[in-house]
Amino acid sequence: MKVNDKKTINAWCMYDWANSVYSLTITTAVFPTYFLAVTSQNGGIVDFFGFKMSNSVLYSYHLTIAFLLVALMNPFLSAIADYRGSKKRFMQFFCYLGAFSCAGLFFFDGSSVEFGVILSILAGIGYAGSLVFYNAYLPEIATEDQLDKVSARGYSLGYIGSVLLLILNLAMILSPSLFGIEVDAEGKAVNSLLPSQISFLTVGIWWFGFAQITFSKLEDKKKDIDDQESIFAKGIKELKKVWNESKQLPLLRKYLIAFFFFSMGVQTVMYLATIFGEEVVGMSTQQLIQLVLILQILAILGAYAMSVIASKKGNIFALKIALILWACTCIAAFFIEKGMIEMYYALGVLVGLVMGGIQSMARSTYSKLIPQGTNDTASYFSFYETLEKSSVALGTFVYGLVRYLTGSMNNSALSLVIFFIIGYLILMKIPSKQTYNTQIEKDEK
Repeated sequence: MKVNDKKTINAWCMYDWANSVYSLTITTAVFPTYFLAVTSQNGGIVDFFGFKMSNSVLYSYHLTIAFLLVALMNPFLSAIADYRGSKKRFMQFFCYLGAFSCAGLFFFDGSSVEFGVILSILAGIGYAGSLVFYNAYLPEIATEDQLDKVSARGYSLGYIGSVLLLILNLAMILSPSLFGIEVDAEGKAVNSLLPSQISFLTVGIWWFGFAQITFSKLEDKKKDIDDQESIFAKGIKELKKVWNESKQLPLLRKYLIAFFFFSMGVQTVMYLATIFGEEVVGMSTQQLIQLVLILQILAILGAYAMSVIASKKGNIFALKIALILWACTCIAAFFIEKGMIEMYYALGVLVGLVMGGIQSMARSTYSKLIPQGTNDTASYFSFYETLEKSSVALGTFVYGLVRYLTGSMNNSALSLVIFFIIGYLILMKIPSKQTYNTQIEKDEK
């Protein structure tokens, strides 16, 4: 593949367009409220393989399971993919696993909680697993001076594409008759679950279909395989190699630790904000989807705004500003009570501005810290993705545990502040823009 090739970059960015509908419709806007609605019998207490718990706690814990599984698999899969030069094939496998699992949620009506949870877990594994290999292509298709711009473009396309599909699904939920769905005298769907179920199906089709644009341009780097040593053993060896190299890169090591902590807070808020809005604030499904749409539009602006700040003040400076805003958001959420819809909308505006920016900047900053010219990009990004998914697993677990122990999601939101503080303190130890590139070069030597 050619570096900085316009067609290749456009195709790479289209995977953000393809898969972001999962993170918006399935994990943020529609499925969380749908899950609570179809499991609301018996006061919201559900039986999951013999364990009885609140449906909101189960929702939090099922995210923990999904991302914990991904965190355990990533190091081995990406190392093996780098060794065999098969990033594209691994990316396709996880993409299709996620897309078909989302489509399968069409058949989830709450009668079998286990069925819905397992499909949701598989969809999360597919989404997170494909991103390992997707992100690993970034330093291969763009030079360092283009990483921030390309990363921001990918996230922006993802937000635009996911918003378009969500608008379509929102229209179907609010006006089902326009889509040929049978309605009653009040204009509501006779089968109240059907509009949401169709939206899950559209996510799978969208994800699978647009991913083909990406796969048409990305290439695998073929490598010869030594039959005298197993692929698994080679994968373990590659992991050890990357780990040993990371010990010689103090900036990279510090950044990864900081990333682990602040990602705990960021990802947990993004995955559970909708549940918070319904349970704590008392917002309707329509209000939550409208808020999510606002978040996505603001996230597009935020991604580019943070890219501009980084170009003038440096990546680390931009990340520290974002962490301050994230911490303020969680503190404010602690004081929110039922009915305070306007305040929750205000917090949503703040989250939207920093949501896209911090994700884009975190990815591009890491790309800059990877040794230039390495052939082990998937292995390096496996560390990044493993840390992120481990942080999501821990963050959602802490969130659910605090909710279980205290009975309050407000306390859960407040508990996330500590993660942002730790991340900020570690980032303070990383040099500013003036010494950043010089230090990276010294680390690589």
